[in-house]
Amino acid sequence: MENIGLNELRERFLSFFEKQGHQRLSSAPLVPQSDKSLLVINSGMAPLKPYFSGEATPPSPRATSCQKCIRTPDIERVGKTSRHGTFFEMLGNFSFGDYFKREAIQWAWQFCREELDIPVERLYVSVYLDDDEAYDIWTKEIGVDPSHMKRLGKADNFWEIGSGPCGPCSEIYFDRGEQYCCGSPDCAVGCDCDRYVEFWNLVFTQFNSDGAGNYAPLERKNIDTGMGLERLACIMQGVDNLFEVDTIRNIINHVAKIAGISYGDSEKSDVSLRVITDHIRSTVMMTCDGILPSNEGRGYILRRLLRRAARHGRLLGITEPFLFEVCNTVINESGGAYPELVSKADYIRRVLKIEEERFGQTIDSGLGILKTCIDDLRSAGGKQLSGCEAFKLYDTFGFPVDLTLEILEEQGLELDKAAFDDLMNEQRQRARAARTEAGDLGWTGIDFSEISKADTEFLGYSELSAKAKVLAIIAEGELQDQAGQGAEVTILLDRTPFYAESGGQVGDAGTLVSDKTHVIVNDVKKSGGRSLHKAIVQAGVLSVGDMVDANVDQERRRAIMRAHSATHLLHKALKKVLGDHVEQAGSLVEPDMLRFDFTHFSSLTSDELSKVADMVNESILEGLPVEVSEMPIARAKEMGAVALFSEKYGDVVRVVQMGGFSTELCGGTHVENTAKISMFLIRSEASVAAGVRRIDAFVGKQLISMIKERMDLISQVSQVLHVTPQDMYHRIEQDLNEMRALRRDIDRLKLDLFKEDAKNILFSAREIGSLKVITARKDGIDADSLRKIGDWLRDKEDSIVAVLSTVVDDKITFLSVCGKKAVEAGISAGKLISRVCASAGGKGGGKPDSAMGGGKDILKIDDALAQVDDFVVENMK
Repeated sequence: MENIGLNELRERFLSFFEKQGHQRLSSAPLVPQSDKSLLVINSGMAPLKPYFSGEATPPSPRATSCQKCIRTPDIERVGKTSRHGTFFEMLGNFSFGDYFKREAIQWAWQFCREELDIPVERLYVSVYLDDDEAYDIWTKEIGVDPSHMKRLGKADNFWEIGSGPCGPCSEIYFDRGEQYCCGSPDCAVGCDCDRYVEFWNLVFTQFNSDGAGNYAPLERKNIDTGMGLERLACIMQGVDNLFEVDTIRNIINHVAKIAGISYGDSEKSDVSLRVITDHIRSTVMMTCDGILPSNEGRGYILRRLLRRAARHGRLLGITEPFLFEVCNTVINESGGAYPELVSKADYIRRVLKIEEERFGQTIDSGLGILKTCIDDLRSAGGKQLSGCEAFKLYDTFGFPVDLTLEILEEQGLELDKAAFDDLMNEQRQRARAARTEAGDLGWTGIDFSEISKADTEFLGYSELSAKAKVLAIIAEGELQDQAGQGAEVTILLDRTPFYAESGGQVGDAGTLVSDKTHVIVNDVKKSGGRSLHKAIVQAGVLSVGDMVDANVDQERRRAIMRAHSATHLLHKALKKVLGDHVEQAGSLVEPDMLRFDFTHFSSLTSDELSKVADMVNESILEGLPVEVSEMPIARAKEMGAVALFSEKYGDVVRVVQMGGFSTELCGGTHVENTAKISMFLIRSEASVAAGVRRIDAFVGKQLISMIKERMDLISQVSQVLHVTPQDMYHRIEQDLNEMRALRRDIDRLKLDLFKEDAKNILFSAREIGSLKVITARKDGIDADSLRKIGDWLRDKEDSIVAVLSTVVDDKITFLSVCGKKAVEAGISAGKLISRVCASAGGKGGGKPDSAMGGGKDILKIDDALAQVDDFVVENMK
């Protein structure tokens, strides 16, 4: 067999199926675009679910792809075995109701034999136990020897997940040779040993399961095949595991070079090299697709992988950040297939470096504390670290619990995970308390496909009023035939001028009117391709089938358009001022207000904020024409159109151009000319997450209103100061300087008074042995003044023992001070104040020479002070 590199294998596969009439699909982002059941894409068919389910129309009845995938259930085994990994690429060819078994089998065999030249004697095939059709195609039409065929049961060769589409599978195996055999006389395809490697799974989706064991034939049968690219590369390159594959081995070599070791030196170092290599592949791909490290969801997956890789770097002796350097090799190896890696290289390196630096700080403190805990545990003969200690490590020091578990396992110890989970439960509940949009709008469980097969026709780009038919009314979570006055409802129309919340732009508001009803629309959300109008029936009765005049609140829409167009200008200005690493990480577009989240790694200086705002306002003043057009996505990319991480794009996209300044893919609504935005003002800039900043800004009427309020305030202040607005600054500065000077004079006078007061107190000192003891009440002065008196007494007389008290607003404060000789004589201000405060029902403490505390019972202050002499006699050496 020919030794073929991984990148060439990918291209051969995709090109082969293009020749068979398949459309090549780009890998979908690892962030699922329309599947809330997944945190990250974990299979080749996951992004294609809407095509298989009929929810969306595929771009072609035949498709082929190489999909980036992340799977983490076996993360603890990564590195310890040569098979497990978290990142892999899945090759696949798909039929959406077009061809079926015969073609899928023929092309699979043709690719293996003709394109890869795999010897026929090393290929084996399994089929489902009862799938005679597939068995006959393999043996009678393809010519596979029956001795190389194997029928397997439902667990191995039938694809099914609950109810829904399902069907039998046929898998292709490669025989690695007798040297990999387990030695059992029954060793054959399906054995768990290393001899027969399954590398291609052909799924024949031909049934619909009701989940209770009943299967009905599907009218439209589908093909879904999956072949792991890394596994195929292992076969073609004659290596034992994925870490020996050319592109992956190059990453291992880079890590080993940084660590100053070689792969194969020891099993312990090899484990760390494998962990780092696998995890850096995953993290580079995830970061490229817009995922940022966090403590929730997919962000936590990324953070966990990065930190696990960083820790294994430490086990290899690498103490400085290094993952950002290794990512260069990942990009070099995979950039040809995924060009976005190259274009976002600087951004990826920056994210990885910052996270690794943060973890370096965390791990240094956390590892030391955990080591102490482990040493104490071993000294006590224990085997289980308490959940409380693990929680403290996590909650106080940010030390990940999975890392604690991993280190304990290496030490042969356990964690009381149940106790840890109990302590974490309240935090997790708060973090996950947000309601889903579906629940909020009350359409959970309603199958709109039974009401309307078509998506809602959106007219709102060009029309703000339209005739529409009421297709469905939802009230209290159920479909209703009609709704009367006062009812809160969700309405499905066949067509609408209302924009449904999407891409950060809020939904439109307005009215639905007919001769028998008046409905107020407050918001519009999306459910698939359908627009659902959240509304209140203000008058009359609304019924399914009614024709209504759908009217968008035009003034509100125009205000939203101003803000949305401003976000495009802001995005471009940020890139120009800060750099191309800036990417939109979220937005909220409301009437004349916008919130824009973007990737950046430090707060913006006042100069940077000023440059950004000036650039946006210059683009507004230039009156740039805003042109919207639809075109193939390839052409849009050639134009330099900016695409957003979080958005899913089809083959035809909507491009919004603002003169020569900004070009973005966007489905939102916009002004016709930037001049209509009016003005732009940044209200605030702050951090919202690691590596993510947020800008809040005003435009249009909101900004005009805010400017008017500020001008009115300036006018009022200038009248109070009896100066013109132009002279306000100098007048305020002058008044402040005078106030500071007066305050300094007051402080000097107060200090002189304190000193006189302290001298008088010193005259009243009682002598106990060699010490001078003072007790005094100074009601009405604050605690700071009391402390100044005490400090003067202590510095003036080194044999002093003084306890002073004050009462302000029924709050008791005690102060104790001891001079140097008093401390040497055995008197501690901290212990003394503790006893005094306790006598008045309070608490206190501090250092040997100075301490403070409080009390609760004012009537016992004198009794408390009377304790001082006794304390001195009892404790004086």
